[in-house]
Amino acid sequence: MASKASQKRRMTWLLQILAGFAAQAAPLPPAAAPARSATAAVTKWPTREADFTVRDFRFQSGERLPSLRIHYTTLGRPQRDARGEISNAVMILHGTGGSGKQFLQPQFADELFGPGQPLDINRYWIILPDNIGHGGSSKPSDGLRTRFPAYDYDDMVEAQHQLLSKSFGIRQMRLIMGTSMGCMHSFVWGEKRPGFARALMPLACQPVEIAGLNRMWRQLLVDGIKADPAWAGGDYKTQPIQGLRTAASMLILAGAAPLNLQQSYPTREAATAQVRARMEASLAALEANDLLYQVDASRTYDPWPKLEAITAPVTWINSADDFINPRALDVPQRAIARMPNARFRMIAESAETRGHGTHTWAKFWKADLVDLLARTER
Repeated sequence: MASKASQKRRMTWLLQILAGFAAQAAPLPPAAAPARSATAAVTKWPTREADFTVRDFRFQSGERLPSLRIHYTTLGRPQRDARGEISNAVMILHGTGGSGKQFLQPQFADELFGPGQPLDINRYWIILPDNIGHGGSSKPSDGLRTRFPAYDYDDMVEAQHQLLSKSFGIRQMRLIMGTSMGCMHSFVWGEKRPGFARALMPLACQPVEIAGLNRMWRQLLVDGIKADPAWAGGDYKTQPIQGLRTAASMLILAGAAPLNLQQSYPTREAATAQVRARMEASLAALEANDLLYQVDASRTYDPWPKLEAITAPVTWINSADDFINPRALDVPQRAIARMPNARFRMIAESAETRGHGTHTWAKFWKADLVDLLARTER
């Protein structure tokens, strides 16, 4: 039987992979410093969770849902300026397959949310939504299966906007940042609502249509699930395991960090045991229809033609060992030239970086966040 430490490592890895891919709130008491017991492995952050319901939500496809649920988690509390407007709201957006609560993992939260840290929850109100099709929000596996509307990134950003503006009454965000899919959402925000965020921090993506290798591995994932006879057009009785095994293989490879994995698993036996354990953890967590929708949501993403509309200050970070966003592409250099207030940095590959998942290891880019907040302070 696997040890508790081994089980924890497997679940932490799965969260990294899936993240890679992921009415006004009642007044809250002042945020206290998070507590950590002598034996606790993860900080217990003072969070609040709730649901916001959007009535008669219309999707870009023309489909509608009479009731769309958006689940969210918050830390800290809202503060208001002299005009009575919320001035300290920060939204952090997860990647494909993830949820807002993934950002409570130590490699992210323990670097950012504590006293004196860049997003100290005594100073900022942190909003962590579960996007459409993810986490506790409305998704195909709730019952509609393949009859669930075919959502895309524009739909997800619109639902985020309704949460922020209609539920919380926010007129301007202090910061919107996102990882992987959330990174792409950040670019959508900057283009469609240029003045809504004072700063944007996209992590691990490109502001171009998903094509080339990025599209190919996603298509293989989708085709692998649909080719499994057990998928049954989405009306399966049990999960289509062979199709999900193909999908999980794609996720494992897309999120891999070659130097880190070579250092961590330097023998054939260790590497084999670890990848098999990762596969089993993935198969236990994935839901076929939800995953198909999550991956397909990227089909209409393409901010490239209107990059000049992104006028908010941007700090954009990619990593050199990211399979999904290859370092050899010249997209960043061309894109930065078209966004008037944007900066880009490529994190160098090392045995410590985590491939695509470097986006949730805040130690690699925390200084960039500090600089962005400083240059957009009023």
